[in-house]
Amino acid sequence: MNAALFAPELYYLLMGLALFFRTLRQQVNVKRDFQIFLALAGGGVLVSSLCLFQQGELFFAAYKVDLFSQIFKAALALGLFLVALISHNLADVEERSHAEFYLFLTTCTVGMMMLVSAVELLTVYVSLELASYSLYILVPMRRGDGIDVEAGIKYLFIGAVSSCFMLFGLSYIFGAVHSTYIADVMMRLPALVHSPVGLLGIVLSLAGFFFKLSIFPIHFWAPDVYQGGTNQLVAYIATASKAAAVAVLLRFAALGGPYGYSFAKVLVFLSIISMTLGNLVAIIQKDFKRMLAYSSIAHAGYIMMGILTLSEPGYTGVIYYAVAYLIMNFTCFMVLSEVAGDGRDLKIVEFAGLYQRSPLLALALMLGLFSLAGVPPSIGFTGKLLIFTSAMSQGYFWLVLIGAVNGTISLYYYLKVVYAAYFLEPGDLPVIQPSNVIRLTSVGLIGIIIGFGVFPNQVVELARMAVKYVL
Repeated sequence: MNAALFAPELYYLLMGLALFFRTLRQQVNVKRDFQIFLALAGGGVLVSSLCLFQQGELFFAAYKVDLFSQIFKAALALGLFLVALISHNLADVEERSHAEFYLFLTTCTVGMMMLVSAVELLTVYVSLELASYSLYILVPMRRGDGIDVEAGIKYLFIGAVSSCFMLFGLSYIFGAVHSTYIADVMMRLPALVHSPVGLLGIVLSLAGFFFKLSIFPIHFWAPDVYQGGTNQLVAYIATASKAAAVAVLLRFAALGGPYGYSFAKVLVFLSIISMTLGNLVAIIQKDFKRMLAYSSIAHAGYIMMGILTLSEPGYTGVIYYAVAYLIMNFTCFMVLSEVAGDGRDLKIVEFAGLYQRSPLLALALMLGLFSLAGVPPSIGFTGKLLIFTSAMSQGYFWLVLIGAVNGTISLYYYLKVVYAAYFLEPGDLPVIQPSNVIRLTSVGLIGIIIGFGVFPNQVVELARMAVKYVL
C-alpha cells in the first residue's frame, strides 16, 4: 500500500492525536491551544494541496484517490482552516473544553475526507458516522440558555434515525446485489429500481446524505442546530459538511448514470420543494443563523438541480458551486462571529449600522449575501449560471424557471440584512475592531468572491478534469 495516497488523512489523524494530548493537560492555556490548532490547520491546507493530483486505490479498492476526491479534501482542509481563523473568540465554550472542541472538529474532518474517497458502502457508512458523531458531541458544548442542549438532542436523534434508515437500506442493497462496492451496485441499478427490495434499499440509503445536505424531507434539524450551536461550529457545519455530502452524491450519480440511473424525477421533486420551502420560510426569520439555515436548504435544492442532470456540465457546475458555497457562506459566518464577539445569536436588526461600525466587515457581509443570492459578477452567480445552463441543456426548463424565481425571492431576505447594515442607525451598538488576521481574511474572501466570479475559467477547468475521473 502506498501510504502517500493516504497522506491528508494521516496528517489529520496525527493532528487529532496532538490535540488529544492537549486535552490531558491540567493547566488550561486557551491562547496556546488556539495557536496550535491554527498552525496545524494551516499545515493541513498545505498537505492537501500538495496531494491534489495523486491517483490510486487503497484497502482492496474500497478507497479511491483521484482528482475528484482530492479537490474535496482540499476544500475540507480549507474549511477547517477558515473556521480555525475565527475560533480565537470561543466565548460561549468553557475554556477547559477548547482543546476538545478543536479535537472533534479535526476528527470530523478526517471522517469527511474518508467519505469523499470511499467507493464501498460500509466504508461510506463508517466514514459518515465518524464525522456525524463528532458533530453530535460538538453541538451541545455551547454554554447557553438550554437551547444548545435541545439542539444537540434533536441533532443526535434525527441523525441516528437517518443513519438507521441508511444502514437498513444498505442491507437491502447488499441482499440484492451481493456486493458492497458502489461500482457493482450501479451496474445492477436498472434491475434494482424495478424491484421493490432494491428500490426501497436505494431510497433508504439516500437518507443519510439528504440529512447532511438538509434536503427536504430531512431538513427540519437545520434551523435549531444552526441556532443552538456555537457560531464557529455552525460555520463548519454549513460549509465543510455540505461539501462532503455533495462529493458522495456526485460519485453515486456519476457511477449510476451510464446504467440508467432513474431517480431524476424524484430528485426534481426534492429540488423544487427544497428551494421553495427554504426561501419562503427564510423570509419570515428574524434570527440571522436561522435565516442562513433555511437558506442552506434552498441551496441544497440548487445543488440537486445540477446532480439530476446526470451530465458532465452539471457535475462540473455542482463541484464549482460546492466550493463557491463554502466561500460565500463562510464569509457571512465570519462577520457574524466578529459582530457577536461574545458568541450570542444575532437578530438581523443587530447588524444595524455595521457600515459605520466596521466598513470592511459590512462590505464582506454584503458581498457574501449577494453571492448567495446569485447577483453578478459574484462567484455565486457563476455557480448558479453553470448549474442552470446544464439543466436547461437536459430539458429541465420548468425546473430552471422555478430556480430563477426562487433566486429572486431569496434577494428579499438577503437585502433585509444589507439594509440593516447600511441604512439603519447603529444606536448604542459598539464599534467593532477586527484583528489584522480577520482584516486580511476579509480582503482575501472579497477578492475570491469577485475574482472567481469574473474569471472562473481555471476553477471550472479543474472541476471539469475532476469529473472525468468519476464518469
